[in-house]
Amino acid sequence: MKRIKYFILTFVILGGLCFIFCPEFFPENPQIKEILNSVSQNDVIIIFNSGGWGDTPLEKAEDFLPIIKGLQNTINEWGYSSVVIPYTRTKDNFLGRISSFRGTLFGFQKQAGILSDEIKEYLSENPGKKVVIAGLSNGAAFVEDTIKKVPATLKNQVLAIEVGIPFWKKKLNSENILRLTRQNQDPLSKGELKILVFTLVKTPIKWFLAKVSGKEISLSQAAYIPGHEYSWEEVRPEMISFLENKIK
Repeated sequence: MKRIKYFILTFVILGGLCFIFCPEFFPENPQIKEILNSVSQNDVIIIFNSGGWGDTPLEKAEDFLPIIKGLQNTINEWGYSSVVIPYTRTKDNFLGRISSFRGTLFGFQKQAGILSDEIKEYLSENPGKKVVIAGLSNGAAFVEDTIKKVPATLKNQVLAIEVGIPFWKKKLNSENILRLTRQNQDPLSKGELKILVFTLVKTPIKWFLAKVSGKEISLSQAAYIPGHEYSWEEVRPEMISFLENKIK
């Protein structure tokens, strides 16, 4: 019995040390530099950040893709050319997940700094262009960290769209940021602890039962929070009003 207790204690201590001190593991995201260098003819660059771990491909992001498509179509209808660049926050391995979870709790400071530097470099070589950083849930938190690091001299060229940003995230007061929280009815943005705790408890159970029954669902899908879903039709009025003032 004592051996089991020592084993559990050792596991917890080692896990905690790994969480605190292990180096950060980020995808290199070479597509950012490569695409930014190849799309200088476009008027608007949209940088996509998925929710969850941040590794969902654009074409599989069923919760956010319709909004990104609506955003891009609106910009194109106004006569501007645009391109969507997916940004991956997480490596698909254990250490990558630790880095992502740590970033969720304490901020994506280093990674956000890398992206903001790339945006700064792009805009310095392409003055007059616009960059829209869009993110859902954890992706919105990453967008918040990134926009905070963008130099004030570029504030009119870089816009942020944050959909369902978590309640614990300290927010920058800026007219160039659009935060969509379903009129503060999103449980994650509002901080509805009963709903969030219940979701936290049921997520691993739901995921495990799905695996046992042969269903393939991701942990992010199992962590569904009622009221945390968004549609293009719902966000369209606020988004168009914001973009008209900043782009059109």
